[in-house]
Amino acid sequence: MTINMIVPLEVGIACRDLPKLRAFYEDVMGFRFVSEIVVPAAKAGPSALSADGYTVVRLQTPYGERVKLLAPNTPAVAATATPTAYILDKPNAGYLTFIVDDIDAAIATLLKAGVRFLTGNARVEARPGVYLAFCEDPEGNVLELVEYTDIEAYRPDLKKGSN
Repeated sequence: MTINMIVPLEVGIACRDLPKLRAFYEDVMGFRFVSEIVVPAAKAGPSALSADGYTVVRLQTPYGERVKLLAPNTPAVAATATPTAYILDKPNAGYLTFIVDDIDAAIATLLKAGVRFLTGNARVEARPGVYLAFCEDPEGNVLELVEYTDIEAYRPDLKKGSN
């Protein structure tokens, strides 16, 4: 038996500066605002998210995936991250992957927005026909951009007329 999912995957991102992160995902990444909900402490504590309540903003990609930005209603102490040389050296590493049609244009857009790239300011060829770049959003969450020269080989389920 498996879990019966009924909508596309949603990803939750804990953040400290909700307005700044929301602006980044809407204005730079092109997500659309869906909703904002404030959850009071009485409901938030049992949820294991925050003792003092939290606010959640839902944003959606053009393909239907959603990102939930969640911030505590009272300022939290900022965690000090230990810098690592490589993404996979960090325990519990996770990142969001965005498949793009023009990685060079995406990199240029993000650089213009002041985004810091972990892979340098140019794409990296991971294997023949596959280009990537890793960067950080304004709160240090890792984002991956990927361009496939043959997207249909990577995702044959997306071929036109295959529905």
